[in-house]
Amino acid sequence: MTRSIRPDAVLVQAVIAGALSFAHLHDLAAAAGQTGWKAWAYPVSVDLLLVAAWRRLRNDGPSRLAWCWFIVALFASLGANVATAGFLDLEHPPALLRLGVAGWPAVAFLGGTLLAHAPKSAEDRVPDPPAPATPVTEPVTETEPEAEPVSAVDDTPALPAAEPAPAAAAPAVPVPAALVDHARKVADDHRARTGSPIDTDTLRARLGVPPQLAHAIAAQLA
Repeated sequence: MTRSIRPDAVLVQAVIAGALSFAHLHDLAAAAGQTGWKAWAYPVSVDLLLVAAWRRLRNDGPSRLAWCWFIVALFASLGANVATAGFLDLEHPPALLRLGVAGWPAVAFLGGTLLAHAPKSAEDRVPDPPAPATPVTEPVTETEPEAEPVSAVDDTPALPAAEPAPAAAAPAVPVPAALVDHARKVADDHRARTGSPIDTDTLRARLGVPPQLAHAIAAQLA
């Protein structure tokens, strides 16, 4: 499976800018008296220091050390680009330029060593702006009122015992006079046949009336 390679405008621009900066640094080093492979080593040293400082900023966060060496490397690269644009006579370079180019290897070595091996510290990091303090609210706890001590002795006066309610008298059942006369005939007939008075159950069965009505009739026949 072949992957199509599409040109990236940003990548192309970065390659062109890096090549031009690399060439300017080489020309400046060569004009300052660094010949052969030395002139080619200067742009490599400047670009490596710039990349190392940017990597420290990206991985470990902002710090004074990383920003310092990033600006130093950027100034060296930008200074070479400006110097080769005709502002300096590269045929007769000034002594200050020769001094800077000659001392650059020591400066680049010191910067690369510090960026690679210097530990992060709280003082070296750029302090972040303090976050706004949020008020801390303490939880409000409701205190329950203390319960009054309960006395072991019950001082409540005893209530009088309730008197039993009188039994309700059974309501009187009205008995028709005709029914009483009929019952009397039934009772007389029972006495004539058996020789004993008729009881309430027999009277109720003969008349076919409810028990209460049979008791009321028997009371009138007594």
